[in-house]
This record gives sequence, structure tokens and C-alpha cells, in this order.
Amino acid sequence: MNQSRRGFLQTAGLVTVGFGGLRLASADPTAVSAMIATGGLGHGPLIPDPKGVLDLPAGFAYAIIARQGATMSDGFIVPSRPDGMAAFPGRNGTTVVVCNHELNPAHSADGPFGKDFSLLGKLASESIYDMGGGRPAGGGTTSIVYDTRSGKVLEHRLSLAGTLRNCAGGPTPWNSWITCEEIVLDEGDDVGGMKIQKAHGYNFEVPAWLGRGLAAPVPLKAMGRFNHEAVAVDPHSGIVYQTEDVGDGLIYRFLPDQPGALAKGGRLQALAVKGQKSLDTRNWESATVAVGEAMEVEWIEMDNVEAPEDDLRLRGFAAGAARFARGEGMWYGRDAVYFACTNGGARKKGQVWRYIPSSDEGLSGESSNPGKLELFVEPNDGKIVDNADNLTIAPWGDVLVVEDGAGPDQFLLGITPAGKVYRLGRNAISDSEMAGPCFSPDGSTLFVNIQGDGLTLAITGPWQPGKDAMRG
Repeated sequence: MNQSRRGFLQTAGLVTVGFGGLRLASADPTAVSAMIATGGLGHGPLIPDPKGVLDLPAGFAYAIIARQGATMSDGFIVPSRPDGMAAFPGRNGTTVVVCNHELNPAHSADGPFGKDFSLLGKLASESIYDMGGGRPAGGGTTSIVYDTRSGKVLEHRLSLAGTLRNCAGGPTPWNSWITCEEIVLDEGDDVGGMKIQKAHGYNFEVPAWLGRGLAAPVPLKAMGRFNHEAVAVDPHSGIVYQTEDVGDGLIYRFLPDQPGALAKGGRLQALAVKGQKSLDTRNWESATVAVGEAMEVEWIEMDNVEAPEDDLRLRGFAAGAARFARGEGMWYGRDAVYFACTNGGARKKGQVWRYIPSSDEGLSGESSNPGKLELFVEPNDGKIVDNADNLTIAPWGDVLVVEDGAGPDQFLLGITPAGKVYRLGRNAISDSEMAGPCFSPDGSTLFVNIQGDGLTLAITGPWQPGKDAMRG
């Protein structure tokens, strides 16, 4: 183990944000399932919301903490289309929520600078990744400083500007958010009235605590250029796993040269299943992969990772990497990486996968002690899961996932360690997808977005099991 990795592990042991929601997850899975069962699986039936925004179980409540079009603390406008999020510990016991905004070039007028871009002069041009010839990219991130004790927003600010289609991402153990561009565009492209001035298709890093500044818009080019969706960082190794949101995408991992310093470069690899070259995991034509089947993996080295032809996934598959059906949300928890594939399964209703890293992950011993990939859930029934999207791990150990389905009802779902699915919330205001579920570091509050309506909600309720249930 090199010195930089040893130092990272020592630091990561002290910093558990983004992963701290798993404090109870080491309990026996059967016991955890019993903890949350109250008159049936989950937290009980959903109660219609008299305000028509979000249906929740009895005893739960929500507050709207951000709304598109409102003016933020720094004078900029709350952008539309809130998507992936993560929550971090702030100063004086507060919580910092970093939120993506999935704006395409055509949505730039719905960004932070106002429909007429009159607020553009409030920022120096070097603070904006792509100025777009005077019509800057409207994507990026905003950051909310929230007090879970009082239920109040203390500050709301722009934290990254000038990127595009910031879909999901993931928290790091060193208190930053990796935001991902789900789009590939070249310099000189003219799209949606925007003249592209810089290439897009990268990840960017946003520190959780920025004070009143913005994150430097530095693309993490060594992590690859493709239709990024989400990332998850293993706090033990510092390795970053990545999903790709296309129907023939791959799962990647990034081995940083210096753990915790992604901008300093590293190696990009694609997941392959041992003994099954170019495995198609989508299960579209036939059930190639069975639920619960543990498959040993190996990792294929990728070159030319900025992929000017947008062919990274095609080259990886040809070299033997496994193919996935629109990799979406990804989160580290329970000593594994969980990720959703929105269109996986025979009926294309979604899959949730689990990757268990090797104890020698990324090291020389990995070849004889490989990590394992398992298809965790594939219901093939839209009434159970209708296109799984963003996900997180709850404090009690269940996977929480939101839907992006075609039906009129979009649910927030829980999945127990045994693979049983229950409903935890329902979008009652529209048929828009929900996005970005994440818990505050103290476990008291679940944050979630209703994307099409531009709302960010803070949900509270009896999340934690009681002491009697814990003893049971």
C-alpha cells in the first residue's frame, strides 16, 4: 500500500458523511427488516396529502425548502429541474445539501441568471465553465444550508455554474459532491440556441462548504467523457465507481493516482464478468443473469478516455466489458456499491444491482480475490418498480429508490436487504419523476426533489427503529 493511499484511509476513517446513514446497517438483515415492519412491510400505507404534493405514511411530514424561480440568498435564481443530491455536515450542526440541476442547452433561460440573463454580470466569466457565446450553460449545482433542528433554510446559493445536464453524482468521504454531466457535446456545436465553447461530458467536484464562493469549474477529464449519471466512492480504497446512462452503457471504476485528489488523474477501467466476455446483463431477450447470482468480475483498462468519437462504451464492450441498460443512481453502503439500471429486465422496468468490492480492490491480489456482482432486484412488474432511477441507502440499511416511469404515479420505494419492495412516498402533485433522495448526516431528514415541478422537499418522521425493536 503506497503512502498516499494509507493517508487517505486514515482520513476516510474520520470522515463518514454521505456514508454515515449506514450506522445501523451492520445489523442482521432479518432483524433490520423486522425493525421497520409496522402492520406490514415498510412504514405503513401512504396517506393522501391534503395539499396534494407528497403522500407519506402516517407520522411523516414534509416541508418545501426550495422552489424553482425563487431568488436565492446570493441574488441568483433557483434553477429548474433539480436532480441528484447529497447531504453533508455543515458548521454549527447544520446540514449542507448540494443539488444538481439537469438543464440542457435549450433550458439555459431556466438557469440561475434569469430568463434574460440579466444576472450574468454578478459572476466573473472564469467562474462559469461554458459561457456559450453570451448564453451560458444553465446547469450546475446549488447548495442549501439547512438546520434540521429548526427545519429552516439558512442559506441557498449557486455553487457550480456553466455545466450541462447535471443529472446525478455522488458524495465523497472527503466532503465533496461529484456532479456528473449526462451529455456529450463538442466545442463548436450549436445546440438549443447555445454555441458550445467547451467540450461537455465530464464530472466536476463541488466542495460541500464553499462559504460564499463557487466551485472552480474544472472538468475531471481522467474519469472519462461519456453520458455520466452517478458515482459512488468506496471509503476504504478511494476508488470511484461510475454509471453510464445509455441503453448500451458500461460500469466504470476510476483508480485515482492520489486517493481523495481526483483532479490529479488516474486510470479508468470497465467492469467485465469473468468467463463471460461482453456479457449483456440487460435480460431483454432472455434471462441471461438470474437474481441473486454472484458473478466474479475483472476490470478492463480503458484508453483514450476523453473519447472524441463518444465510443468509450463501444470499445469497452468489444474488449469484453459487460453491457448494462441505462445505469442511473449509485450509492455506497453496507460494504457494497448499489446501482440502478432504469431499463433493465424483460419488461424494461428496471433492475437494482449490488457490487461487493474485493478486499484487494485495485491491488495486485485482486485477480485471485475478485469483487462480485449480483443482480439484487428485477421485479419485471411496473406495479412494484416502474423504472428505478436515483437511489440511496437508508439509516436502517434498506435501499431507497425513486421511479422515473411512464405511468401517472411516481413513487419513492424502499427495498429491504431480502429484496422486498415497499412504498414510502408518492408524488401527488404531478406525474414528474422524483430525484436525489439522501439523508441528513444526523439521519433525521430525507431530502428529495420533484424534478418537473422544481421542488426540493425535506421529509421527517419516525425513521429510526425503537429500542425494543433493536433488542428483538
